[in-house]
Amino acid sequence: MLTLEHSPVASSSDVLGGTLVFRGTRVPVQSLLDYLQDGFSLDQFIDYFPSVSREDAVEFLRLVRNEKG
Repeated sequence: MLTLEHSPVASSSDVLGGTLVFRGTRVPVQSLLDYLQDGFSLDQFIDYFPSVSREDAVEFLRLVRNEKG
């Protein structure tokens, strides 16, 4: 079960004006989606944004897939 304390993402008005970011970072989750859409791999994204854990990125993508049905 996903709870806010176990979520791979967070939002706070103090961080990038409330933009949805990966937990504990200032990296917007939209950046991952943009990178993948532009043909970059998940590994490349993690290389560019090492503050994002692979586990959080994978969990976020799983949640997005489930949401889209």
